[in-house]
Amino acid sequence: MSNYEEEMDQITLTLEDDSELLCDVIATFPVTIKGVEQMYVALLPTDAGEDAEIFLYRFSEDGDEIDIQNIEDDEEFEIVADKFDELLDEEEFDELFDDEEEDEE
Repeated sequence: MSNYEEEMDQITLTLEDDSELLCDVIATFPVTIKGVEQMYVALLPTDAGEDAEIFLYRFSEDGDEIDIQNIEDDEEFEIVADKFDELLDEEEFDELFDDEEEDEE
């Protein structure tokens, strides 16, 4: 899955059936697996509803070129999904803390 177009926090994925799917970049984050750090990206289709599935991919950058790759290994996917869940939990905690500070002012 290396075909894409990147525009301001959005990526257009070209799927296996050659259809295109515009996605918002939710997060990019590093994960260390078996001693090797790699970057991953979480994508959400722009036309997705409330219960939409978030897609996780491995990616690498070489200058202006970005290569997005499927995560084929189940163990790797579980580790990446857990890390993404941790990031979401941290974000929700930070937002909650920020809201409490605003209430105090």
